[in-house]
Amino acid sequence: MNDTTTVDARGLSCPQPALLVRQALQKLGKGSLEVLVDSGTARENVSRLAKKAGWTVTLEEQSEGNFKITLDK
Repeated sequence: MNDTTTVDARGLSCPQPALLVRQALQKLGKGSLEVLVDSGTARENVSRLAKKAGWTVTLEEQSEGNFKITLDK
């Protein structure tokens, strides 16, 4: 079974979403992390951080300007 960890960073301003994701990625090491954000800036910062760390990034735009970012390693 593949467990996915979720970080809900909606409503947080930068750099908080990226900091939360960095902590979660370090703790997780490998696997799948789902990140929920509600701004383009947070989406870009989280995606950039994950790619630099070697994670695969999949973006999904959801309703009302929300985004789900799935990170896999």
